[in-house]
Amino acid sequence: MTPRIGGMYGPDVTFLGVERCDLDEPSSFAGADVVIIGAPYDAGTSYRPGARFGPKVIRTADYNPQDSSRPHLALRVDPLRDLRVVDAGDVEMPGVEARVPLDALENAVRTVAESGAIPVSLGGDHTITWPDVTGVARARGWGRVSVIHFDAHADTGPTQFGSLIGHGLPMRRLIESGACRGDRFIQIGLRGYWPEPETLHWMAEQHMHSFEMHEVVRRGLDDVLDEAFAIAVDDCDGVFVSVDVDVVDPGMAPGTGTPEPGGFTSRQLLDAVRRIGVEMPVAGMDVVEVSPPYDAAEITAFLANRVVLEMLAGIAFRRQGGTWATIPGTLLEGRT
Repeated sequence: MTPRIGGMYGPDVTFLGVERCDLDEPSSFAGADVVIIGAPYDAGTSYRPGARFGPKVIRTADYNPQDSSRPHLALRVDPLRDLRVVDAGDVEMPGVEARVPLDALENAVRTVAESGAIPVSLGGDHTITWPDVTGVARARGWGRVSVIHFDAHADTGPTQFGSLIGHGLPMRRLIESGACRGDRFIQIGLRGYWPEPETLHWMAEQHMHSFEMHEVVRRGLDDVLDEAFAIAVDDCDGVFVSVDVDVVDPGMAPGTGTPEPGGFTSRQLLDAVRRIGVEMPVAGMDVVEVSPPYDAAEITAFLANRVVLEMLAGIAFRRQGGTWATIPGTLLEGRT
């Protein structure tokens, strides 16, 4: 571990103003429920770069003060107050030296998970999910953590430009290593023109569960989530949630490296993530592929920020005994 560097590409700001912590000082995150970790890495991109600047914009995309308070209108919780959320700053992740930056992230995530807190990584390109899930699996049990993966792309390729490291490969690396079982790997929102038949055949051999966008539209998102949740908690002890913002249609999330038309609405993604927080035993999370240079009016940055907030609000609501069925139905319900 190295001392806290704050922001690798900018000022030392925290997620919406929450307290800082240093992973080299266990007392600074002792008792934390959630630890935010910046993963400013985009050496794994295959098309448009820029996701290294994602952590900075995700932390600050808001029109409210950075005051570590965000009361949730629907759930009647304040996730930044009802949970102890701290920010460890960015892991130093220069896009060189192959595994070195990824190992640094894995160690950071493992440190957080072993402390009992939930690590939330702000990417960065999707390469970071390889060390993210691995770090949680080392703490929670090898093969005992399922993955729910929102993405336009499967990210199960064998190699990328001749390398085993890249944002089109992390899910294959995780399953090959055994950190996550293939039959407990659930993908939602896939669409487009990749992968090719050979990779699809490999995915079928691993018994992966992939809900293409066509199926989400035909069956409805709630029905797909019902099935995904049943798989995720079957013989696993926790769920890791990985959200690639390109699962959302690029009309609503233009700031990403590999845009694919025809995806989720932002509302669908926020509802899905909130429901996961309320109903699933979340062990870790990452939000990836926000590329500010290609964003418009911070649309994608705001969405990614809200994805994190929806997850934290769902977790806070769950810990207070709330269920999906007990979410208040009207604005004034339960208020005096």
